[in-house]
Amino acid sequence: MTDRPLVWIPRPVHQDAVTRLGEVAEVRLGFGPHAVTFDEVSDRVAAILLRTARVDGAMMDRAPRLRIVARHGVGLDTVDVARARELGIAVTTTPTANARSVAEHAVALLLAVRRGIGIAVRNEGDTRAAISGRELSGATLGLLGFGRIARQVATIGAHGFGMRVLAHDPMVPAAEIAAAGAEPVDLPALLAGSDNLSLHVPLVPETRGLLGLPELLALPEGAVVVNTARGGVLDEDALLTAVRRGHLAGAGLDVTEVEPLPDDHPLRAEPTVVITPHTGAQTAEALRRMATEAADHIVEHLGG
Repeated sequence: MTDRPLVWIPRPVHQDAVTRLGEVAEVRLGFGPHAVTFDEVSDRVAAILLRTARVDGAMMDRAPRLRIVARHGVGLDTVDVARARELGIAVTTTPTANARSVAEHAVALLLAVRRGIGIAVRNEGDTRAAISGRELSGATLGLLGFGRIARQVATIGAHGFGMRVLAHDPMVPAAEIAAAGAEPVDLPALLAGSDNLSLHVPLVPETRGLLGLPELLALPEGAVVVNTARGGVLDEDALLTAVRRGHLAGAGLDVTEVEPLPDDHPLRAEPTVVITPHTGAQTAEALRRMATEAADHIVEHLGG
């Protein structure tokens, strides 16, 4: 027992963050040979550095000294933000730390689908004959949501591949979208004009199921959908239907409604659907940035 504040880290993070926190606090880990559970520290914990675990309201109610939950990443769907607000617990994110990595991953998925890489790596039958790829150059890239990640995807698409870029985000002024190099459009125009659609919206009640079968069928025939945002934004049953009908040329998914996606999920059987296990931010650079920025938020809130 020490008089220093206690920080609990339930899942592995970059060691630089652990070292930084150890300078100002007692750090207890929820993993490894000396793992401790939340229940073991709930009466003393002042801060949680949260990566992929969940902190719900019941946990907060059992932690009278908890002052901050620092998310390692952007999403807040694993934190009971409303209860945190009621209890005066700060909730922070690292919104810029993984933007480049996720943007590059979105483009990688788009390339993988467009060039038939998902079919090729299965090595089933005469894969060469089954692949007829499409170039990105000259095609239209649609961005649903225009935050930090989407803007980097827009830059890569426009300047790296010579794509026309459309964007729809009701929270971003049209002039700001235009200044960032994309054409602001409404949702129907975005769907009708996008040969390739990349999703970049948070999962909130208003966006859950935002892309269903009517929206997917509103895309041009042969379009591709990429989702590196959150799984609940895209109706996966509708996606399967659109792919099987041949309306969509395929999809690239880094996020799904259930993670990890079950091995027997029908989307896994579709050769034109490329699925990665939520690894868009899994680069050495982004993991270090997210962890150390989250640690800095904790140090600031603990007065260190």
